[in-house]
Amino acid sequence: MKEEYLSRARGVSDLKAHLVLKTKYRKKIFNKEMLDFLDKILSELLEKWDCKLIEFNGETDHVHILFQYKPQICLSTLINNIKTVTSRRIRKEFSERLEKFYWKDAFWNNSYFIASCGGVTIEVLKKYVENQAKVD
Repeated sequence: MKEEYLSRARGVSDLKAHLVLKTKYRKKIFNKEMLDFLDKILSELLEKWDCKLIEFNGETDHVHILFQYKPQICLSTLINNIKTVTSRRIRKEFSERLEKFYWKDAFWNNSYFIASCGGVTIEVLKKYVENQAKVD
């Protein structure tokens, strides 16, 4: 992957983050269809935030999101928006499936993990996300 720098006003940046979100109570709810739906939602949502989805993958109870962002972005606000929008849309699209796991409107765990990607090359991290266990 060719490194792309983001340019805005007087600054050029190359900031990337690895975000991990877990389902509420670590319930094993994701299937391939749900992960594909989340991938699409995240790509559209990050674009609205002037960010770029680099890689997305997940297992049955958590997802990995690798994205590029500009320094003007407040990551905690972005993460809150990601969790809110994806939760609302996935609960609407897969309501029957989620009723088997949750008795009230729930989806994501309250916490999250985020790390900058400066410690390893983006290719190493991208391969890590790509190689997460596949959900059938």
